[in-house]
Amino acid sequence: MKKEKKITASYEVYDSVSELAKDDQTLMAKAKEAISRAYAPYSNFHVGAAVLLANGEIVTGNNQENAAYPSGMCAERVAIWSATAQYPDTRVLKIAIAVHSAIKTIDKPVAPCGACRQTLLEYEKKQKEAIEIYFTGEVGNIIKAHSLEDLLPFSFDQSYL
Repeated sequence: MKKEKKITASYEVYDSVSELAKDDQTLMAKAKEAISRAYAPYSNFHVGAAVLLANGEIVTGNNQENAAYPSGMCAERVAIWSATAQYPDTRVLKIAIAVHSAIKTIDKPVAPCGACRQTLLEYEKKQKEAIEIYFTGEVGNIIKAHSLEDLLPFSFDQSYL
């Protein structure tokens, strides 16, 4: 028998960074700073990410492109892997993502790609605690998702292995 079900995701929308809590403003500022260190000569699409850990440390990352495109890496994965390599037993509380394009103004929030969502979800499942995600464009709204599960329904995790 066919059953129709719906998936819902909860998220918040902010009109500007100034509406965020002070610590979240700081995290977003760190993500924006990380943009300047991105290496994106092919796409001209620069991404910065900042990860807030439970010990108060903020670890940043940015996208790193390569002429052999699959060899590049997204900012979110650079940041989360760097954070967990330096502080392997520390919970990840939040991640902020910001972008800049040399080609056009990005006027809407840019969410993590599928591979980044899957990678971030791994750490959320590992710590058994949600990771908040903030993402924005160059101008416009900021979205806050309360958990990776809000961004990746029907996810694949270690429970299937």
